[in-house]
Amino acid sequence: MNRQGNTPLLIRGSISGILFRLTIPMMLGIVGMVIFNLVDTYFISQLGTLHLAALTFTFPVVLVIQSLAMGLGMGTSALISRAIGEGDQQKVRCMTTSSLVLAVGIVAVFIIAGQLTIDSVFSLVGAGSDTLPLIREYMRIWYWGMLFVVVPMVGNNAIRATGDTKTPGLIMGLAVLVNTLMDWLLIFGIGPFPELGIQGAAVATVMARFSTFTLALIVLARREHMITFRGIRIAWMIRYWKQILYIGLPTAGTRMILPVAAGVITRLISGYGHLAVAGFGVASRVEFFALVPVVALASVLGPFVGQNFGAMKMARVRQGVLISNRFSVFFGLISWAALVLLGRSIGGIFTDESRTVDIVVLYLGIVPSAYALQGITFLSGMTLNVLHQPLKAAAISLIQMFAMYLPLAFLGSRLFGVAGIFGALAVAYAAAGILSLVTVRREIGRMMKMTAHLAADSEPAKGG
Repeated sequence: MNRQGNTPLLIRGSISGILFRLTIPMMLGIVGMVIFNLVDTYFISQLGTLHLAALTFTFPVVLVIQSLAMGLGMGTSALISRAIGEGDQQKVRCMTTSSLVLAVGIVAVFIIAGQLTIDSVFSLVGAGSDTLPLIREYMRIWYWGMLFVVVPMVGNNAIRATGDTKTPGLIMGLAVLVNTLMDWLLIFGIGPFPELGIQGAAVATVMARFSTFTLALIVLARREHMITFRGIRIAWMIRYWKQILYIGLPTAGTRMILPVAAGVITRLISGYGHLAVAGFGVASRVEFFALVPVVALASVLGPFVGQNFGAMKMARVRQGVLISNRFSVFFGLISWAALVLLGRSIGGIFTDESRTVDIVVLYLGIVPSAYALQGITFLSGMTLNVLHQPLKAAAISLIQMFAMYLPLAFLGSRLFGVAGIFGALAVAYAAAGILSLVTVRREIGRMMKMTAHLAADSEPAKGG
């Protein structure tokens, strides 16, 4: 595993240096995955706004599945990084193997459920008779590829827990290359390849995800030696499943809140026409790109907090969180200024429809004003999960979406139209960021007092 001598990589050395060094490759990998999604959006947009609207309707459901995968991955990463900090290698291997077996079992259930509910689910989020056939073509294929979406996410989080962010970044980069090439070949029927339209995008996605599936398993099994069935008892595996799910389910639920809310908002925006839906879809994808550095930093912060938490170095945890929050504020303000200036040019890349471009410009002028605090919410959620406080992280997201965003969005829509919906999101982002900041400060303070008491209690034993 990625260690320096007998010391885990992340529990010594410059905190800012470690976070910077690990965030850069992670950021490049996440940029790659954002490009993965933007490439799909761009190529599908060439087929027309109806196809683009159909792809937009799939976002909430696809994000639900990805949220489940990320929840399992974060639960795995939190436990593995702590075990690494404790120096327990057998525990690391058992947890990694157990997490992958758990992921496969959950995927099987979701594939069956997804195939049986395509029409009912997408009708619920507002898809009509014009877009449902296109959605059906895409999701029939996408659901069968779920195994290659979920397992690599869990595997990459296990690799990241060791302090290695370069390998997951390279794996994600490969997926982008495969997806871009196969999108072009299969959507438009280049050379000997059939012209599959929106189905081609789904096939390309499955092929790209299969490449990440294969590489992640090879790295875990052969290089890191983190997969083994030797000496693992069923009782141990079930115990690790419970521990992973204790963190993973609230984390997945927290992440699922976003696409569920996106589904509700998509339904609300659909009342303004499919051009507005298409614009919302483009702006949402651009938002992922704008938040990449903070998301990458959050992915790094998790293993950093986990390893130092396992080694009982809470002062390093507090300093790492402080440095990360300062970066979020700085970068959030820079992103807002850039998106305000470039909003119309960005929208024009994806469509010539003036109504769709206007929606993109409106979104990018309003929502990014709260990116600085939304970044703190990302960082705080990761920190709380690793500190084994997933319910507090989930509560913040529940408050953000169901107590603030959705009620304000319905009210804003009535009063100000689409602008009111976007304004509601900015307010919800800001409020959740402030609540997250206060919650994490209190939790870290409590943990520091606890570790200080433990250290004080151990002194007499050392003296004796």
